[in-house]
Amino acid sequence: MREGRVVKAHSGFFTVWVADGSSVICQAAGRLTQGAHTEDVLAVGDRVTFSDIAGDGYTRGRIERVAPRTHTLSRRDPIANTSRKDVRDVRQVIVANVDLVVFVFACAAPDFHARLLDRFLVGAEAQGLPTLICATKTDLVGSERAREMFGPYEQLGYRVLYTSVPNDEGLTTLRETLLGKVSVLTGKSGTGKSSLLNALKPGLATAVGEVSRAINKGRHTTVVPELVELDAESWIADTPGLRGFDVWDTQAEELDAYFRELAPLVRDCAFSNCAHRAEPGCAVRAAVEAGGVSPERYDSYLRLRDALEGRRRW
Repeated sequence: MREGRVVKAHSGFFTVWVADGSSVICQAAGRLTQGAHTEDVLAVGDRVTFSDIAGDGYTRGRIERVAPRTHTLSRRDPIANTSRKDVRDVRQVIVANVDLVVFVFACAAPDFHARLLDRFLVGAEAQGLPTLICATKTDLVGSERAREMFGPYEQLGYRVLYTSVPNDEGLTTLRETLLGKVSVLTGKSGTGKSSLLNALKPGLATAVGEVSRAINKGRHTTVVPELVELDAESWIADTPGLRGFDVWDTQAEELDAYFRELAPLVRDCAFSNCAHRAEPGCAVRAAVEAGGVSPERYDSYLRLRDALEGRRRW
């Protein structure tokens, strides 16, 4: 028996990376996949135990055990949950054992989209994912302006790393932060993610880009990232196809729990089912009016709640 980490999954075949630097193409033992499951049995990022099987000139294996998972980046399976109306919810595990989710947002070119960041953060909060906000292109706006834009998130307790590839700002800290971790990077096109990756390791952006293009050739609903090696103990996954980190089972009524500044206020609302719109005795609206809650973040809450209730899209 040997141990390794799944770094790629495709059509029932799993590429397992072993500590000696080799990789083995494996399939799951039948007993692992038998019966009904509420989430994917195997996913990229899983730590597994496998046995070697004699092959035709190459080593292959059979995955016998999957270690318990820690943090997982998941979503409600868009295929399994639309094929039949009576099927129960199934969780699609996109990356297992995630150590860090890095949200890459530019200070300029493209313009900073705060509501999109809010949406990403809500999804990460709902899934209990450790996060890092990476503010790129600080050289285009200056340090003071960059901190005006992202400082409110630091005040909420989020870690923000300010970076500029031309000025070599924050790159050493970013590299140190990613070492020894399985990290998931996401962000809009043009935010400077490729420049960051190449600064960390020349050619890394090309490798990630090739993975992105390959997995986007299939159905839009298919999101099967591959872990790309930063070093022997550090891995990076890209997540093309995701329009944010929407948790698979979030209800509108629990949304306020995923806004850090709103969650402690809810118990002071006059009504236990307060939607924080126009209800009398709403502690959240009172905090907004008193300046204790950002109007922009409150607007993000309202928009996302409307989207979850089906009133309008984000």
